[in-house]
Amino acid sequence: MSDVTAVENLVKKHQDLKAEIAKIIVGQEEVIEQILLSIYTGGHSLLIGVPGLAKTLMVNTIAKTLGLDFKRIQFTPDLMPSDILGSEVLDQNRNFKFVKGPIFANIILADEINRTPPKTQAALLEAMQERAVTIAGHQFKLDLPYFVLATQNPIEQEGTYPLPEAQLDRFMFAIELKYPSVEEEIQVVKTTTNDEEVEVQTLFNAEEIIAIQHLVRRIPVPDNVIDYAVRLVNKTRPGVNGTSDFVNNFIDWGAGPRASQNLVLAAKAHAAIHGKFSPDIEDIRAVATGILRHRILKNYKAEAEGISEERIISELL
Repeated sequence: MSDVTAVENLVKKHQDLKAEIAKIIVGQEEVIEQILLSIYTGGHSLLIGVPGLAKTLMVNTIAKTLGLDFKRIQFTPDLMPSDILGSEVLDQNRNFKFVKGPIFANIILADEINRTPPKTQAALLEAMQERAVTIAGHQFKLDLPYFVLATQNPIEQEGTYPLPEAQLDRFMFAIELKYPSVEEEIQVVKTTTNDEEVEVQTLFNAEEIIAIQHLVRRIPVPDNVIDYAVRLVNKTRPGVNGTSDFVNNFIDWGAGPRASQNLVLAAKAHAAIHGKFSPDIEDIRAVATGILRHRILKNYKAEAEGISEERIISELL
């Protein structure tokens, strides 16, 4: 099958997938699209929002429609790395046997990831980057495709540990969930307070998703689009030649090279699901907020003046 046919097939299957997810999840189209973009490119996503916005239900529904093995890990202050990775136990014959932890699945929902201390958060780092974990000196490969979809309560809430910058940078997208509109909330209440069970169909399997990831990487990108992505990321770095006063005044730390890579990858996938065979600058702009939001560290002045990451990114765009 040619890449042109593969892109056309992806457009149709993506539409079917969105329709299937919409049977259970009301609204949140932009959030779902960003999660799917990260899956089509092999990236991880961080979902930020207050409790009760159906983050867990959304990830569970997406895993079902994609035909992937799904595990949920509830992060708590007393969670240990071995609770996630697994541990060696003595069997009946007094031999050590490795018992796999919940990290061995295709989609991991790391629920309320910032409720656990940094030592346990760090246990996810190797899995996210290397698609493998090391336990007692042995490396265990994880099954592909492999995604971590983490949920995070707003940092201002009590009992949260901010994620370290190195770990935040491993997430392709930081996706903010907003409250539903009144109409959407009415629909949610109607559909969740009756006795009907809604079943979703499985539309993909693991092999098809891996094939989509390879397809996305083969999509050609014009030089001017790569140039635009790199210059956009460069503009977030204070103290660099040509950086605006706005950035110098309000940002402590800008985005690194991984942001440029993710912008281009996500733009390729964004172009593909909209039936284009090559991304343009509009595709970069479409994915920029989700990719840059968690890679910009504001300073106290920005906090004091109530300037959000979104405002900074829209100034840059």
